[in-house]
Amino acid sequence: MKKPLLSITALLYAFALKAQTVNDVPLKDIDVEYVQIVGTSKLLSTKLTIEIDFGQKTKFFSSGKETIVKDADGKPVDFNSMIDALNFMSKNGYNFVNAYTITVANQNVYHYLMRNKKSKSE
Repeated sequence: MKKPLLSITALLYAFALKAQTVNDVPLKDIDVEYVQIVGTSKLLSTKLTIEIDFGQKTKFFSSGKETIVKDADGKPVDFNSMIDALNFMSKNGYNFVNAYTITVANQNVYHYLMRNKKSKSE
């Protein structure tokens, strides 16, 4: 009896560790119709920093750390490309709507609009 209970507990713990959060809110618990992914290049890296805007409150002089996707340990999640982030958001219940890119100080900033798959209005 102890082995199955231990196995089930370990399995549930493993699933809990995979929870990604934005502003300490698990992605799957964000109850909004639309979110925006904003991707910027990391300095001296091929990876991107991805921020998620779902209309959450942020501090006035925020450095953007509240909007970065974090893993269960609170560390920022690295994405290889915007497509990597798009696939990630699709797995977390969002559909792609639209995208555009702007250039700020010779750096591309990618904006992807996503819609919650559970959205009731069509």
